[in-house]
Amino acid sequence: MPMLVRLLRRFLAPYRGELAAVVLLQLVSTAAMLLLPSLNADIIDDGVAVGDVAFITRTGMLMLAISAVEVVCSIGAVYFAARAAMSFGRDVRAALARKVGGFSAREFGTFGAPSLITRNTNDVQQVQMLVLMTCTVVVTSPIMGVGGVIMALREDVGTSTVLAVAVPALILTMVVLIALMLPGFRIMQVRIDTVNRVLREQVSGIRVVRAFVRDETERVRFDRANDDLTGTALRVGRVNAVLYPAVLLIANASTVAVVWVGGGRVDSGAMQVGSITAMITYVAQILMAVLMSSFVAMMAPRAAVCAERILAVLDTEPTVAAPESAVTELPDRITLEVREAGFSYPGADAPVLRGVGFRAEPGTTTAVIGGTGSGKSTLMRLIPRLIDVTEGSVTVAGTDVRDLDPAVLRSRISIVPQKAYLFSGTVADNLRYGRPDATDDELWHALEVAQAADFVRAMPDGLGTAIAQGGTTVSGGQRQRLAIARALVRRPSIYLFDDAFSALDPATDARLRAALVPETRDACVVIVAQRVSTVQTADNIVVLDGGAMVDSGSHLGLMGRCSTYAEIVESQRMAVA
Repeated sequence: MPMLVRLLRRFLAPYRGELAAVVLLQLVSTAAMLLLPSLNADIIDDGVAVGDVAFITRTGMLMLAISAVEVVCSIGAVYFAARAAMSFGRDVRAALARKVGGFSAREFGTFGAPSLITRNTNDVQQVQMLVLMTCTVVVTSPIMGVGGVIMALREDVGTSTVLAVAVPALILTMVVLIALMLPGFRIMQVRIDTVNRVLREQVSGIRVVRAFVRDETERVRFDRANDDLTGTALRVGRVNAVLYPAVLLIANASTVAVVWVGGGRVDSGAMQVGSITAMITYVAQILMAVLMSSFVAMMAPRAAVCAERILAVLDTEPTVAAPESAVTELPDRITLEVREAGFSYPGADAPVLRGVGFRAEPGTTTAVIGGTGSGKSTLMRLIPRLIDVTEGSVTVAGTDVRDLDPAVLRSRISIVPQKAYLFSGTVADNLRYGRPDATDDELWHALEVAQAADFVRAMPDGLGTAIAQGGTTVSGGQRQRLAIARALVRRPSIYLFDDAFSALDPATDARLRAALVPETRDACVVIVAQRVSTVQTADNIVVLDGGAMVDSGSHLGLMGRCSTYAEIVESQRMAVA
């Protein structure tokens, strides 16, 4: 619960005005509601019993006026409550999105994409609904409960003793049942994460699933996760199912007790008939107040679990963050230098990358080659500071990237990742992703260089052709070329091509690399590739093996002295033969 209170205090503070309006309006509405049974008792005792029609009319009109005030205040209270709750949800989602946007690969690996999505949707919704119910119900409940007790005592003290038994019994029932539900709510959120993860994997990997005829296996895996969630929900639901009948039993027993005790007091002349009617209504209102609080109390444990999960994200400080006195300016022409760089995951037995060093000048191309798992992609993530080196350094224009403002650093870099990703929108939208003010002529020029102009012209709407999320409406090679064109449109100082030519045939690969030369004459180019034909023309080739740098130099120089590089070249020649 402390985490829930902290989250509410943090994000509801800007909406104190709306919350104050809710409390005021609910106070007036509940006061009006509490007056009605007393006036109804007066009509019975002082109007109906003596046949005073004028009194009945006057009191009835007063009750109508009070009812109108109650309705108006209730509507206003719900309006301001909904406004505060929805604004709270919006702010929490925005804060989560901003925080996740600053996460490094390490934080993404810790939480996982499915869990982050659940926290920003389902978890926020649970807390948001608690805020709404609290404003509309919990604010009313104590006012109605305390006011009902006062009004019941005003009608008759003797009959009000029924409340001394009914209210504690109801509260005890709620506390016990909620305590039984809390562990289930905690498990339920984890189960929702699991269902989201399994479903996301199956949707993303549907082609692999079908290619290996694993449809039935994946169906069983999803059914298992789904059944676990269903089982947990049913266990919580069974406990929840007991609550309403228990409350109803206590309420009905209380009504019977009021009639029994009140009937005896009417018979003895200690109270009037109308007071019994009012007492029954007040007892119902008091128990209803406790019942409404119980509904919120049932939501609170689950919302508390969700608040813990939300704050776990918001309280996580990214391992990659801007320093307090960050460098915010870089020269037009910059040099990239990697000095004995290494990277290890927390708790890993061995580093993923170690001892890597090279210098890239503007107008030069540095290639990185090595076997699978040699650390090539990790090196590509160190340069734009998507992760931080654990040893050595990466410098840009002589400044350690850890001393640079990450936004400034990344504004000078264009990355074409190993798995090219396109966003939903048009071809033009994707190309302008890094530079929104680019003209159509600049887009077409980038497409020409990336060897993508021909197939874009053949599309129904050219640059305006819609692209599905992930680029699933184009082939792998087309997706890679569009990603390369997107990088070219930005005109950066450093180009990073992480195996960005793997889906291209050798002829297209050669034409594209030749076209890149004049476009990148003022920039540092770093290419990660598997094919020797892609890297052999580079000014400097860095050879990695098992996460370590074994040598660097030109193609001919490495062929004469680096056995690892010679083996890679020979294996590819044999494969072609």
